[in-house]
Amino acid sequence: MKKIAILILSLVMVGSFAFANGQGEEGGDDKPLIGVSIWSSTDTLGSQCKRILDAAAEALDVDIMYVDQGHISEQVTASAETLCAADCDGMIICNSASSEMTSVINTCNENQVYCAQFFRVIDPEANPNEYAIANKSPYFIGAVHENEVENGKNLVTILCEKGCRKIALEAWEAGDATFLLRWEGYKAGIDVWNSANPSDTAVLLDPQYGGTTSDTGRATAEAIINANPDIDALIVAGGGGDTLVGALAAIESMGLKGSIDVVSTDFLADLDSQLATGGMSAESGGHYCDPLFAFMLVYNAIKGNYEVPTDSFYDVEFPYLYVASSEDYQAYAEYFVNDLPYNAEELRAMAGLSVDDLKKAAASLSIEDVKSRRN
Repeated sequence: MKKIAILILSLVMVGSFAFANGQGEEGGDDKPLIGVSIWSSTDTLGSQCKRILDAAAEALDVDIMYVDQGHISEQVTASAETLCAADCDGMIICNSASSEMTSVINTCNENQVYCAQFFRVIDPEANPNEYAIANKSPYFIGAVHENEVENGKNLVTILCEKGCRKIALEAWEAGDATFLLRWEGYKAGIDVWNSANPSDTAVLLDPQYGGTTSDTGRATAEAIINANPDIDALIVAGGGGDTLVGALAAIESMGLKGSIDVVSTDFLADLDSQLATGGMSAESGGHYCDPLFAFMLVYNAIKGNYEVPTDSFYDVEFPYLYVASSEDYQAYAEYFVNDLPYNAEELRAMAGLSVDDLKKAAASLSIEDVKSRRN
């Protein structure tokens, strides 16, 4: 009864969940059930994540369940309860603030459910308590993420090299763990540029927060531009893609498309067109495979193939892809949009890799890597 009560309460709070592979709550068989707690399984990035995860679940004969939690703190923690109440054997989660992971990990420990983060990692310096809990947990297996500070530096450097000197910043949620790292990188990039160019310095404005919808993204971009009509660049830090869609719509409706250089993280569905027409100057992201590798960590923990350490956790780092032209995008589209970067055979082979080899596979993912496997 307790599990049923938790499930009903959590579903009211979360408001969205779905099963893949045609299975319901009971699963109907002895297949592993892996849950996915994600901000959205339907926006630009989230739908790409779902596509690769569904392919992996089918290739490995695993049932999968999605809970959309909007990066709202109480819904993030409720999503873990929902997935445990649904008798998941493991879950992967894209949390918002790292502070949420105390509740998530404790829920997983209590229910003996394996857990891994994707697009996120707990910083030992910024969140020492959460980091210690993650290290000690026999069910928290690891995290898959990018070097967000380096990503931030790279995007700011692109803008500065294009001649931008007053750069506005639109984030999604205050306190989000990934945004804070990107922001650190943006500021570091500005400092490096200004140190090297003392007579031609650039300014980064404080972030304004645009949520994770196109409507809030648009309203926030309009407010930023109205308050700072002399900006020549806008960084839309991320948030799944819809925030950027709204920001670009605002810029175009104000007659400023091509006048404000826009960079972002999270690839758009129409990125090719945006690059060609001046809507976007550059974008990082693209591979959408963090959750796939988190899924592989959890899958192997469920199968007993990966030991879950109780004094550390597995840390898997991904390289970002960058595109700054239509030509760049065409190569990306061939292997990541028109098709998935891994086929069923490759997904089954990936599931048999050791942790070290899984890390190597993550580090090597690129357009050239996919091309080499297809040719």
